[in-house]
Amino acid sequence: MPDLSKIYLFRMTHIENIPHTLKFGITHKTSINSNPNYIPIGDSSIINTRDSFLLNNGNHIGKYIPFYFWGKMPMLYVIQNGFNFVEAVKAEDIVYVITSVQEIIDANLDFVFTDGHAIDSFSRQFSKEDIENVSNILDINAIQTKYWKDEHDLDLKRRKEAEFLVLGDIKVTCVLGYFVFNQKAFDKLHNFGVEESQIYLKPDLYF
Repeated sequence: MPDLSKIYLFRMTHIENIPHTLKFGITHKTSINSNPNYIPIGDSSIINTRDSFLLNNGNHIGKYIPFYFWGKMPMLYVIQNGFNFVEAVKAEDIVYVITSVQEIIDANLDFVFTDGHAIDSFSRQFSKEDIENVSNILDINAIQTKYWKDEHDLDLKRRKEAEFLVLGDIKVTCVLGYFVFNQKAFDKLHNFGVEESQIYLKPDLYF
């Protein structure tokens, strides 16, 4: 069985959302603890599609908090560059909030994970009972690849965007750390109250 404490989960958010995270953890938009001043990043049309996309278990994806298994995803490229009518966000204003599969299990939260982009019809869906086989289900090489356009592998982008979907709010104690683009972002998080030991400079996970 893989070491689930070493399978990290990455959630991108605007840096101005971090003070709320420090107080309430990672909350769902329908939670009583949701952030009334939440600053969204990403493609709103895709978010709306996800709200109505039905999983095999009968729940809509929109009920879950989504994570990737790595950084530097295609959606980050869209966000940083402002493509597809998405408002551009500077790299230093985007933070990765990091937890792990084991933290989610220890918090007794239900989850679903996929072997590709969750709303792609080719992606398979898996439950908590399948987690012991996660290393064989996911294509780690695809997930961690820097480039996702390959004329010899047209499915690469889908596999890279494998997701881990968590049902319910995630306590701040489940957060292992924060990845940021530069020292300015590092200092800002520290000023928010994040311990320096929890902040990591990871410019290679940005475009």
